[in-house]
Amino acid sequence: MPTIELLGGKVQIYQRGNSRFWQARASVGNKQRQFSTKQELQDLAAKAAETWYFSLQGKNQAGVLNDRPTFKKAADQFLKEYGVITEGERSEKWTESHAIRLRVHLLPFFGNLPLDKVTPGKVQEYRVHRMTTYAAPNAHSKSQHKPKAKPPTRSTLHDEVVTLRMVLKTAIRHGWLEHLPDLTPPYRTQGKIVHRPWFSPEEYKQLYEAARANAKAPERAHYRWNAEQVYDFVLFMANTGLRPDEAFNLQHRDVTIAQDESNKPEILEIEVRGKRGVGHCKSMPGAVRVYQRILARAKPAQGESRRERQLRRKSGGEPPAMPELEYPKPTDRVFPGNHIKLFNNLLERAGLKIDRDGKARTAYSLRHTYICMRLMEGADIYQVAKNCRTSVEMIEKHYAVHLKNTLDATAINVMRKRAGKGKLKAGARKAGELTTELDGDGAD
Repeated sequence: MPTIELLGGKVQIYQRGNSRFWQARASVGNKQRQFSTKQELQDLAAKAAETWYFSLQGKNQAGVLNDRPTFKKAADQFLKEYGVITEGERSEKWTESHAIRLRVHLLPFFGNLPLDKVTPGKVQEYRVHRMTTYAAPNAHSKSQHKPKAKPPTRSTLHDEVVTLRMVLKTAIRHGWLEHLPDLTPPYRTQGKIVHRPWFSPEEYKQLYEAARANAKAPERAHYRWNAEQVYDFVLFMANTGLRPDEAFNLQHRDVTIAQDESNKPEILEIEVRGKRGVGHCKSMPGAVRVYQRILARAKPAQGESRRERQLRRKSGGEPPAMPELEYPKPTDRVFPGNHIKLFNNLLERAGLKIDRDGKARTAYSLRHTYICMRLMEGADIYQVAKNCRTSVEMIEKHYAVHLKNTLDATAINVMRKRAGKGKLKAGARKAGELTTELDGDGAD
């Protein structure tokens, strides 16, 4: 079928031999463009082609008709590269979190936008969008939970902007973007000095006493092994300063009971594997007894289940022999389970789950407690940072800044000695006599 011209030849519609739909083509923005009208009748196809042409002209005049790569293309390239390049250096959950942020929030807002249109103003519009639409259902989310009743926190928005920055840097590396726009939030004031949730010495004593009482008399008899593990976990973490993931990755072959120096109590020398790769840690002497208890504690025996017992009784079989006690092996984990529910229930019963600033305490709070207590005892901040596999800057920012023990009262309460009242009067008298003599000499 011949080509039909519309709008004075600016638009042409035609049909391909293998398609029943009419196609349209036009030259807009110095480029030939094609479009399927999805119409079988000529009149309807002509109207659809004219509408398509006018929309292209409008976009061209508004400056949004751009054929350069879009944000979605850069995001797809980033996801393709990130998991492969950082394999073994970043956790799978962290890699997956970038994909979730892109799918749920960033791509719906920036997806079809050309990369050069991702400006600081557009990023600020995104922040406002996230702070005002959090209560509306998100069609891109796979979560079954209801929309949140509170706007996203500062840290949530920060993580989303981090993902956005990584995508834009990917575009720069591939030559799709010339420079990185300014992504810092405007109107930003200096943040408040806040400390991470920890247990003060009094609260820590309350916690381990509650854990010890629970280990001696658990709610149910078959919870005894778990309750004892939680009690030792609290003491072990507060005497080593390990991160929770480091503690859960710890195997018995990574722990050695040693004597640091002569005539000094024994400590634990630990080979740590976690967030910062392989590191080393030397514990407080209090961790040795705790670890010896863990070594001497047999693994929980796996007897017959309730279902197996019912079937055995119906068949009239004999009860099985009790399994032999099995103790930890060098390749076993020191803490086989995380016992999150038991630990949180312990905090709730002791009234320690929330600190005075309204922040929830977790297993990480035991690491913060270790650092704060070492600083309160006057330990060298560099050695504490080295032992905890972190930086002095992080400790000064999040721990030392709120501890009163880091302030030296003798260096602060310095007062200059003042002269006595008698000495001042004598000095004033001499000054007056000298003035009189000078005035007399001038009168003569």
